[in-house]
Amino acid sequence: MNYQRSSALFKEAEQYIPGGVNSPVRAFKAVGGTPIFAKRAQGAYVYDEDDNRYIDYINSWGPMILGHAFKPVVDAVINRTKQGTSFGIPTALETEIAKLAVSMVPNIDKIRFVNSGTEACMSAVRLARGFTKKDKIIKFAGCYHGHSDAFLIQAGSGAVTFGSPNSPGVTKGTAKDTLLANYNAIDSVKSLLAANKDEIACVIIEPVAGNMGCIPPKANFLKDLRMLCDTHNIVLIFDEVMTGFRLAKGGAQELFNVNADIVCFGKVIGGGLPVGAFAARHDIMNCLAPLGPVYQAGTLSGNPLAMAAGLEMLKALNSDQAIFNRLEEKTKYLHKGIEKVLRNHAITHTINRLGSMISVHFAEDEVVDFETAALGNNDRFKQFFHGMLNEGIYIAPSAFETWFISDALTYEDLDFTIAAVKNVVKRL
Repeated sequence: MNYQRSSALFKEAEQYIPGGVNSPVRAFKAVGGTPIFAKRAQGAYVYDEDDNRYIDYINSWGPMILGHAFKPVVDAVINRTKQGTSFGIPTALETEIAKLAVSMVPNIDKIRFVNSGTEACMSAVRLARGFTKKDKIIKFAGCYHGHSDAFLIQAGSGAVTFGSPNSPGVTKGTAKDTLLANYNAIDSVKSLLAANKDEIACVIIEPVAGNMGCIPPKANFLKDLRMLCDTHNIVLIFDEVMTGFRLAKGGAQELFNVNADIVCFGKVIGGGLPVGAFAARHDIMNCLAPLGPVYQAGTLSGNPLAMAAGLEMLKALNSDQAIFNRLEEKTKYLHKGIEKVLRNHAITHTINRLGSMISVHFAEDEVVDFETAALGNNDRFKQFFHGMLNEGIYIAPSAFETWFISDALTYEDLDFTIAAVKNVVKRL
């Protein structure tokens, strides 16, 4: 494929934007080469500035469940724009979408809209600390909850040690209150609780990990985590920025029948526009200002464009009872097709899948956490990524990101993707 214009645009962007991108993964640093620049998108496809067409498995990192430029969302944004883009004053739209979201998701009574998944998770942790009057939090190695200081912590020398900052600008003081457990290892959580009695405010987790590739929770892992939190008076936070409204109408809580105390959402709740939200039952949410002492605010929170888009997205998901089955069947079809090709060509691999999330790990053993995900053959992934890109398939430019399936994908698109895998692995 020809990437001439994308290459030129990247060189120009590097002069004015750090690294030429406004989010690091877009720079292709993990896979090498020059990123493509998107020009437009429609349905299952994204087109770059050189007019190359790609079947899109990123889908804006999850929210485009119904495909790009979904007409009801586009029409809602256009119509709302004509009435003004931002007010800093309450609108009826905010209540309308809040009411719908609360009706769709189990175990929540109230919701607060913010501007990103990062902001939602940051606010949820602050709320949990204010509610419990405790300071320390537990997160899981490999789970990503945005770039708030408290989450940019790497593991220490053992499961019960404090983490340390893995980004300059994050203080040691912040790091000391963030404890690292291992995903799918309930004993690592128990060890942290034993070493930090009555100090843990919350446990935050991606109920299905998506930032070390797709990694589903082991049987009973989430239920055991729920029981531990109940026993120790700890707030359980589900970061459903990826899984919310994607794995089921009520997200991972519904799918696994496990209730979190606070749930965080991302762009899907705004139809792909810049938005996030966090939600909980009355007694927790009533701790938020202006009702309670925990402060959280945002001039653009509940932005009318995002609310209009999100309302149409949630209405569509809420009214289509079959969509989640369709998404799962398409993902299963893709899984089987890719697996057959990789096996026929003796390519070492593990494929993880849950609902409409899937990832290909070039690893020999089962991938259950960050440590096992890191054992994958990254050089092979780089070759695979660029091979797929040249075949017209756009997957995440990192071995540690899940693929997202959209309902706009046809079975012809899936067959095209499987054929592309076959072409690529012949050259691996």
